[in-house]
Amino acid sequence: MRSEILFFMLLAATAAERLAELTVSRRNMAWSLARGGSEHGRSHYPLIVAVHVGLLVGAWAEVFFLARPFLPWLGWPMLGLAICAQALRWNVVRTLGPHWTTRVVVVPGHVRVHSGPYRFVRHPNYLAVVVEGFALPLVHTAWITAALFSAVNFPLLALRIACEEQALSTAASVRA
Repeated sequence: MRSEILFFMLLAATAAERLAELTVSRRNMAWSLARGGSEHGRSHYPLIVAVHVGLLVGAWAEVFFLARPFLPWLGWPMLGLAICAQALRWNVVRTLGPHWTTRVVVVPGHVRVHSGPYRFVRHPNYLAVVVEGFALPLVHTAWITAALFSAVNFPLLALRIACEEQALSTAASVRA
């Protein structure tokens, strides 16, 4: 089987995983809103969605149209990193439980989590996004997509993290 087909299957599996995330997120969003949760940063969410869709489409298009080769010395380690990023993301989902969503939602009375991957990294989900964003395209040498995603994602993540920190600090000051 040609490596391009396997890469497309990897991208399709990643897209399916994203749909599973959205299902979990919708359920958790309903749970949070039912408990008085409020959403923050709604305006930048469509940008995040577009950038993540662009990652998958861009990686496919670059490999398909620019005939990027599979280089085993690069592809296999990048696949390992992409899988580790997925594992970290689902560890975050499990750790946050019903508080995890793809949006910034804070439930009154929620205490900041310091267990699971949060023991080591303040924003482990965003670490997973950064790693996956460069590793996934590089599985099949789609370096333009990896570079573009990273260049667009870093300022977007900075905005997202600032929004999340502000929302969490506002919720903490309301509790105090």
